[in-house]
Amino acid sequence: MLLDEDPAELMHQTIANFNLAPDKAAVARINEALGDIHTTRDLRIREAESALKKLSRTHNLLSSHHTETLASHSSATHASHIVELDTQKFRIAKAASDLEIESDRLEAELDGLKSRLQELDLQGVEGDDTARQKREGEDETVLKLKVYRTLGIDIELEEGGKVGKAVVRNARRGDVHVVHVDPKFSRFYYANYFWGTI
Repeated sequence: MLLDEDPAELMHQTIANFNLAPDKAAVARINEALGDIHTTRDLRIREAESALKKLSRTHNLLSSHHTETLASHSSATHASHIVELDTQKFRIAKAASDLEIESDRLEAELDGLKSRLQELDLQGVEGDDTARQKREGEDETVLKLKVYRTLGIDIELEEGGKVGKAVVRNARRGDVHVVHVDPKFSRFYYANYFWGTI
């Protein structure tokens, strides 16, 4: 019977019938694979931690930069800067408009001067017919008085057309001289005197 045999012998025969070598080899392979997996996992964890630390430093740097930018960029300062730029823009636009108006005015004035120059060129040195007739109508005495007056000398004529008195003005010095013309002195004397006075 089965129970009549020695249990230890029976167990020894049963164990001898089992082929444990393939199972042991499979368990060894599994243990080796688990070790490789643990090593690879630890390596990946270390790489992920290093990348996380690097990203964390980058995030902190960008965050501080962003905070500094926000602190330096005040909305009130920005608004006042925009207002200042708008004011400058309007000033420049007004100056450009004023310059354009002034340019138009100067162009019109230049056109007027060109037409006046053309008229004068056509009239020549003698002037137009009206001016020539006016000059020809004036007598010699009136022309002499005009020449003296342009020099600052007012002549008063006596009866008979002779020079009686001359008022000599020097606007530069602010002097006024009254000269009574005496026929006993020569014209050369009075001419030198007048030139020295004016």
